[in-house]
Amino acid sequence: MLAAEQIIFNPAVLAALAAVAIGSLALWANPGRVINRMFFTGSLHVALWLMCLEMALFGEDGVEWIRMASAVGAFFPAHLWIVKESVRRSTGFWHPRHWWLAGLAGLALAVVCFTDWFIPGHSTPESRLRGLGYYSYMAGVVTLYVVLCVQTLWQARSTLGVQKLELQVLLLGGCAACFTTIALMVMNAITHDSTYIKLQPVVVLIFYAGTAWAMLTSRVFDARHMLFIGLQKLCLAVAVALFVWSATELGAMILPAPLAFVIAIGLGLWMAAEAGPWFQQVFDLNLKGEDARRAAFEAARRESRPEQLEAAFVSLLRSWAKSGRAFVLTNENGLLRSDGLSVSVVSPAMLALSELRWATPERLARQKLDAKESELKAFLEQHELGVMIAAGGRALNVVVAVGVPGTRRPFTYPQVAQLIELASIIESAMERSHYSVKAQHAEQLATVGLLGASLAHEIRNPLVSIKTFVQLLPKHHSDPVFRDKFFNLIGEEVSRIDRLTEQLLDLATPRTYVAREVELHPVLRSSLELVAAKADDRRIEVRSDFQASPDRVFTDATAIKQVMINLCFNAIQAVENQPEERWIRMSTRNRPGAIEVAVEDNGPGIAPDVLPRLFQPFQSTKSTGFGLGLAICSDILNGLKATIAVDPPVAGRGATFRIVIPCQAS
Repeated sequence: MLAAEQIIFNPAVLAALAAVAIGSLALWANPGRVINRMFFTGSLHVALWLMCLEMALFGEDGVEWIRMASAVGAFFPAHLWIVKESVRRSTGFWHPRHWWLAGLAGLALAVVCFTDWFIPGHSTPESRLRGLGYYSYMAGVVTLYVVLCVQTLWQARSTLGVQKLELQVLLLGGCAACFTTIALMVMNAITHDSTYIKLQPVVVLIFYAGTAWAMLTSRVFDARHMLFIGLQKLCLAVAVALFVWSATELGAMILPAPLAFVIAIGLGLWMAAEAGPWFQQVFDLNLKGEDARRAAFEAARRESRPEQLEAAFVSLLRSWAKSGRAFVLTNENGLLRSDGLSVSVVSPAMLALSELRWATPERLARQKLDAKESELKAFLEQHELGVMIAAGGRALNVVVAVGVPGTRRPFTYPQVAQLIELASIIESAMERSHYSVKAQHAEQLATVGLLGASLAHEIRNPLVSIKTFVQLLPKHHSDPVFRDKFFNLIGEEVSRIDRLTEQLLDLATPRTYVAREVELHPVLRSSLELVAAKADDRRIEVRSDFQASPDRVFTDATAIKQVMINLCFNAIQAVENQPEERWIRMSTRNRPGAIEVAVEDNGPGIAPDVLPRLFQPFQSTKSTGFGLGLAICSDILNGLKATIAVDPPVAGRGATFRIVIPCQAS
């Protein structure tokens, strides 16, 4: 019973069972894929070799089982050859030209294993002997692996897409496992220490499982990236271990050994945290992702309008992926829209993406697909997309899609992880931008409401004049002077009403601000005209001092008008409770490459504690409103490459806001 338990829980047996389990999972994941079927047969091959190795180590006739294990191992190059061809062709692989040379060579080596040239008949466990055939066997197997490596490298140069990456991973994992196994066999022959043979199952299982996972998982990996990550971790671990050992030895000279060891461990953890980024930079890992992340944050900070943000992010994604196609699709009433691409949120493809969260053609090719996932795969192929990322939860607020790169290389999982992070930044920025636009429109409507109430008197006066002339018209119809005066007045008053209502409608209409060259002073005068009625109603004097000449700026007239009206209303509310003289003033002056507009009042000014957060949302010193006005003004001006600032508070002076508008396109 004890012997049976020892056999069952022996590392070789456990490794064999694990290999069979890995192969079975690969076959179950996608039985229609050739590479999955080949990994299943490879798993059976590995399990058979491990069981032979187990019997060689613990069986009664160890020499014969060593011969059997070596004979089984001789066919690994042929099996790897078949796996390689299945990766390249993704179709049938049983044509003899794919593997017959490696198969014949393996057969010859297997025959050698059962001769006295391999292990002499008089070899015993106490006196292990190896013949010339043993070393010829190892040389032959190494030669086959070298030929396989060279051919794989050569074929990888002329292969594109995911097949290229899979060939590289197969080369890295498969050959590393085989060479390590042979090295252990050589060490065993030299030292006659069975420990090296007992390590073979563990080594084989680690490399085999890693290779299978990298080639069969939904995540595509780049062999170069995997190798560099391994080297980076190894170098970092060695450096930290040497540092801890040195610190322990030095500390033990002046401190108790346990205390010196604890301190050295702490210093080692600090060194690992500090040296990690340096090692990452040395091995050139994730630098492109860091640059893209910084560029995304910069775009989110710089742009405020949704269309400008989308254009900036699309340009960033194209540069990051080296692809001519990229889309940032935002959810608008159930439709994901972008320039040149539109799809319903409830379409099967988008429902599948909502569940998967990210998709590449390679991921969908590696797994069994349901109907929705098949639609998603067809959508990717139809639009030549290399990856799609869902951001914003199940509602799919934002979807980021990038076309296939010009190199035709698939997106590896580290790249997908970078894009997921970028998509999160993009989603947050787009949501903030859309909320900002909605808040701006709400502020526009609030401004229009204030203007409507204040302009009622302005509209009533011309209507009263028109009504009076109409009532007098029947009595004075024959008087030519009266008729001329009537017709002139009607035209002037109607034009005045039309001009006021047109400005109101222009402010109330949601629009995208587009900067163009305009004359600034007429825009400012029309803004003052709209607030004049409210100021007169509160007996507030409106002053102007337009000194800028020339006054042409590069901006959006409606946007500037909204900002000026908002600032004037704030100034009116600030001075309306002043007991003495009350005034607001708007002035302009030229600055290098720009014009400065100042809006001043003689109110109580701005409290110093409010000043640092004055342009942040929900900051207000008034009892009404939401405190969004100045924040929205700042966003509008930022989108037009203009700036707004407030003068530091001075006792006895009111508030002064200064807007600097560029004279030329940025």
